Amino acid sequence: MKANKIMISATDLDRLRRLIDSSRRPGHRDADNLDALEFELDRAVVRKGATPSGVVALGSWVRMRDLDSERELSYQIVLPKHANVEEKRISVLAPIGTALLGCRVGSIVEWTVPSGERRFKILEVQHQTESEAVAA
Repeated sequence: MKANKIMISATDLDRLRRLIDSSRRPGHRDADNLDALEFELDRAVVRKGATPSGVVALGSWVRMRDLDSERELSYQIVLPKHANVEEKRISVLAPIGTALLGCRVGSIVEWTVPSGERRFKILEVQHQTESEAVAA
């Protein structure tokens, strides 16, 4: 979990709260991830307008560096229905998606995976709405 508060637009907050509500059912495969996302949303700083440049929002492309391997990676953060690993579209419910949401360029993002702790530094954020990306 992130130590600092994240920033999110009121529009993304609304979309993500609806996603959480609609996904809450016994045995849902993302139950633990729903709780993690809800925790982050509960403590987020909410902006009325668009998310500022350099802050990861729903639909953003994020370029980051793995601090252990020095390898650079790029992913787009999307709703689960648009996730596609081959196209580098990662669900906001995936641990990496939740970890990146609302963070800023320069932030070090950590999350736990089965093989241990992963640490990445956010190098660049390009805003693109999810609908623009899916239509492309």
